[in-house]
Amino acid sequence: MSYTDQVIASLKKNIESFKKEVQIEEVGTVIEIGDGIARMSGLEKCQAQEMLEFPGGTLGIALNLQEETVGAVILGSYTHIKEGDMVKRTGRIMSIPVSDALIGRVVNAIGEPIDGKSPISTKTFYPVERIAPGVMTREPVNRPMQTGIKAIDALIPIGRGQRELIIGDRQTGKTAIAIDTILNQKGQNMICVYVAVGQKESKVARIVSKLQEAGAMEYTIVVSAGASEPAPMSYLAPYSGVAIAEYFMDKGKDVLIIYDDLTKQAWAYREMSLLLRRPPGREAYPGDVFYLHSRLLERACNLNKEHGGGSITALPIIETQAGDISAYVPTNVISITDGQIFLETDLFYRGIRPALNVGLSVSRVGGSAQTKPMKKVAGSLKLGLAQFRELEGFAQFASDLDPETKKSIERGRRMTELLKQSQYSPESVEQQVVSIYAMSQGLYDAVDVSRVKEVERKFVEFMRASKPALLEKIQNGEWGEEIEKGLKEAISQFESK
Repeated sequence: MSYTDQVIASLKKNIESFKKEVQIEEVGTVIEIGDGIARMSGLEKCQAQEMLEFPGGTLGIALNLQEETVGAVILGSYTHIKEGDMVKRTGRIMSIPVSDALIGRVVNAIGEPIDGKSPISTKTFYPVERIAPGVMTREPVNRPMQTGIKAIDALIPIGRGQRELIIGDRQTGKTAIAIDTILNQKGQNMICVYVAVGQKESKVARIVSKLQEAGAMEYTIVVSAGASEPAPMSYLAPYSGVAIAEYFMDKGKDVLIIYDDLTKQAWAYREMSLLLRRPPGREAYPGDVFYLHSRLLERACNLNKEHGGGSITALPIIETQAGDISAYVPTNVISITDGQIFLETDLFYRGIRPALNVGLSVSRVGGSAQTKPMKKVAGSLKLGLAQFRELEGFAQFASDLDPETKKSIERGRRMTELLKQSQYSPESVEQQVVSIYAMSQGLYDAVDVSRVKEVERKFVEFMRASKPALLEKIQNGEWGEEIEKGLKEAISQFESK
């Protein structure tokens, strides 16, 4: 065969194997760009919340679908995008990659790793917006989620599947409670997701470092939208966090998610809405700012066994101005959640930490989220603190108090001292129970207030050394006359030392 014949045969073969493929892409044109917002024309079939691709691979989310134009927020830097640039539809509603490989990693609002480690490869994507599980798929919250903080576990218990708001002014210890709760989940079969919204990168780095130091990154994922990033990232981060949490919940696992904080998400959403020219409402927030948080927090639930039995426990954080919990966003989130932990500036500066206002803090799940021993001992603590709050006001003015009132006030002071707890030192449930029970039995009554913590520490050490079997029973949720008798004997032995 001549060379010409060979070339002809090769061409014929290629023509026969050629498959005609037509790829259709819907594209639009940027007609306006600025402040992280783009308006485009030509995207007729664009869907709400659809991801759009801008030049350079930058992603955006379509939020405003108008007759002639589409308004989108840009996720990331937008300085390279200019009028006349081409925008492509991806056909994918906003979703993020999810996988077990996320555990121990720090990612941004679109699921990209930002901790300098290897890329995360996965083919599983979860939508950031998803309808919350229905009533029939849920079951009541009845399993405790121990925070390791005595004042909370005893007075404002949190259960797996609950939404408990942490609310207070700046610098009152809101994040400290959240981080201590994560540290306390070690060995509790719980995945933790910490979402940092609009926080300084240095603060997030400090938190990650502390979690690594304590070995908590082994079960924790950090989603961060830094203060230097555009508003859309702060808006998106909580939704990305809960999508990651849902991935683990769907596998039947218990997840704890912390949103630090949703005030900054509301600010970011307000900024985006005003730039998208949506009509402003009260305090310039858009009318759907309640829906922004309700559709996020409703996704926290306790699923029944037929639907996998997983749970998401949400601890949203809200920052108040001068303790005003009746402002717009705080009242919104209070009405969505199952209770709130209210931290007060005055208490914080008086050295009562956690700075818990017991009167305004509440858990709408209550004793259902406590073990039997904690439920038994916490009742007397609540009553004692309530009496102390009532009498404390009178004590400032009354020079002559009867012995019973004096006794209640002195015990109340020791209760307040007992509930103080330093940061990064969560306590196990059995340790909390024996400390509170010892208080109800008058162990600290004869002790000076300044020595209450020292005596408590010594008593817990004594219990660990001499009564480990008793502590194990309390840890397993057992309670009865025999255990009470054992505890009373232990208190007598400790007092006689």
